[in-house]
Amino acid sequence: MAGFRVLLWFVKWTIILAVAVFGIHFWLSTKGYVFSAQSISTIAQKHNDGGKDRSYDVRKAFHKIHQDLSKKYPGHILAAKDLQWVFMNAGGWMGAMCLLHASLTEYVLFFGTAIDTAGHSGRYWANITDAVLTGEFRQWQEGDTVHHTWGEVTAVNFKAGTWMVEYGRGFIPSTLSFALADTLFSTTDFITLISICKIYVKALVLEAGYYISQMF
Repeated sequence: MAGFRVLLWFVKWTIILAVAVFGIHFWLSTKGYVFSAQSISTIAQKHNDGGKDRSYDVRKAFHKIHQDLSKKYPGHILAAKDLQWVFMNAGGWMGAMCLLHASLTEYVLFFGTAIDTAGHSGRYWANITDAVLTGEFRQWQEGDTVHHTWGEVTAVNFKAGTWMVEYGRGFIPSTLSFALADTLFSTTDFITLISICKIYVKALVLEAGYYISQMF
C-alpha cells in the first residue's frame, strides 16, 4: 500500500512537471520579445575593434553601446548609474559581467575576461548569442558572433582581453543554477552572489515598472 502511494505521488508530480514544462515552452514560443539577436549584434558590431585595432578602447565601446541600446529600447535598459561590473564563476571559467537588461525571458549584458579562461558552457533553456567586440571566444566555432542554442552543451574558451555583448532569450530563471552554482558551492564568494541577485532584481523591477507605466 505504501508503495502504491509512492507511485501515485511520483505520477502526480511527473504530470505536474510535464504540464509546467509544456506551458512554459508554449508561452516562450508564442509571446512577443523586446530584443532580437540580430539587433543586438548589429549595434555591437558597430563598435567592435575593426580587425584588431590597437587603439581600441573597450570601455568607450561599452559606453557607446549602452547609449545606443538606451535610445533604441527606452525604459528597458538600466541607467548608467545602476550599471555594476561583478565577477562571475561558472563551469570552471571566470569572467566579469555587467547586466543591462533582464526579464523572465530575456537578458542583455556585457561580458569579458582579462585572463585566459575555459570551461563548460552550461546547458540552458535559452538561446544565447555573443557578439564579440575584441579578443577571441571559441565554442567549437569561431567568428564575430557566436550562438549557443537551446539545450546545447559544449566547451568554451576565452582568450585574455576578450569582451562581448551577450543576449539571451528563453526561460532565464533556468540559467541561474549554472550561473550561480560555482559561486555558491566552490568560491563561496557570497558578496558577489548577493551583488548578482541584487542587480537582477533591480532589472526585473525596471522591466515591471515599464509595463505597469504602459497600462496607464
